[in-house]
Amino acid sequence: MIETRGDELLVADGTLITSKTDLHGNIIYCNEDFLAYSGYSEEELFMRPHNIIRHPDMPRAAFKLLWDTIQQGKEFFAFVKNLTRDKKFYWVFTNVTPSYDAKREIISYYSVRRKPARSAINTIVPLYQAMLEAEKKGGIQAGVETLSETLKKIGKPYNQVIYELQEEIL
Repeated sequence: MIETRGDELLVADGTLITSKTDLHGNIIYCNEDFLAYSGYSEEELFMRPHNIIRHPDMPRAAFKLLWDTIQQGKEFFAFVKNLTRDKKFYWVFTNVTPSYDAKREIISYYSVRRKPARSAINTIVPLYQAMLEAEKKGGIQAGVETLSETLKKIGKPYNQVIYELQEEIL
């Protein structure tokens, strides 16, 4: 039984929501936790774009950063607000990594999501709101610039900031 708070589903301790996508972001695998939290069946998700669960509160710039990072063969971390089939939502701390073939060519992307630190969500929401506002005025690049300016003020690289926000729960 998934615990809820209003329209929010709370990811339980120890939950690992996993999925794998092809190079175009289409779902080629998802586990039972993914199905339970998203509210979709495996048939509804297979070969569908992963953004089927993208919540409108998420800035597009966050996903640009994700794609830019994983297509370079690097690991990506983020806090993501996902949308369920019945229009509820859940927050996750996500890690996305490329999968390689024997020739070291990227063949897919694997994502593992865990319970996020609540304090991290409280910190990240205003940043995402600022990025969304920037995107309304200047598109994705304006959202990227808002994130870059914030990181410059903090004086730390993106992954370090995200990981430190999650440390409370590790």
